[in-house]
Amino acid sequence: MTADTTAGAAAGATVAREHDLARCTLGLGDDALVLAQRLCAWITRAPSIEEDLALSNIALDLLGHARVLLTMSGRLDGTGRSEDDLAYLRDGREFRNTLLTELPNGDFAVTVARQLLYTHYARLHYAELAGCAVPELAAFAGRAATEVGYHRAHADGWTVRLGLGTAESRRRMQDGLDRMWPYAAELFEADEAVARLAAAGLVPAPDEVRERWQREVTEVVDRAGLRVPEPSWSAGGGRDGRHSEEFGLLLAELQSVHRQYPGGVW
Repeated sequence: MTADTTAGAAAGATVAREHDLARCTLGLGDDALVLAQRLCAWITRAPSIEEDLALSNIALDLLGHARVLLTMSGRLDGTGRSEDDLAYLRDGREFRNTLLTELPNGDFAVTVARQLLYTHYARLHYAELAGCAVPELAAFAGRAATEVGYHRAHADGWTVRLGLGTAESRRRMQDGLDRMWPYAAELFEADEAVARLAAAGLVPAPDEVRERWQREVTEVVDRAGLRVPEPSWSAGGGRDGRHSEEFGLLLAELQSVHRQYPGGVW
């Protein structure tokens, strides 16, 4: 093998790795963006002013995560698309977020259940990703893990509070868990890109994260005096662009101003 051939193979491997990383960061960024949009809908509608502030601050953190991840994805995939291009100029089939993040808010307990499942996953995933050999991604993941740790504490606290509260709050919290649990499995799906990156040690192995997630979430549910759901089915397809009917409405609202005033700047 000549030096030119070796160099060409190495360059090709680098491009392939970057495309895999672009797909992974796009999925994580879409999760954060879509969930931020959902949480913003609680502003002025949460049970208290304190929760208005808490949920809006969590949404702002997630929006910050989305900006970093989408920018990174646009650079790694070679298209040079900006965070705004990816947030506002894709149609629904191009989004790679999990179905869990796009589900309607439901009542407060349903939102808490979604936060419980997502934040424990995100905290574990980012903590592992902080050891990634890609410096920019590792630095981001370290900061994100710290921020999501606060989101996790918020979700844990409300799960226990509702579970140990009144008969009605307990019923609603259990209903929220039952409703959201079948959508959690998609967080740990490994497509070919994830499998290659995990084998190279660049992203966490989904099965390992899932085992730790299961232990952590079960402990919180037990503390709340609730039952860990055992669903007979699991949802999927979001990572491949197959979304719910409700997602179209969310996306229309998210993109409405940018599409109404294309090219506008603040």
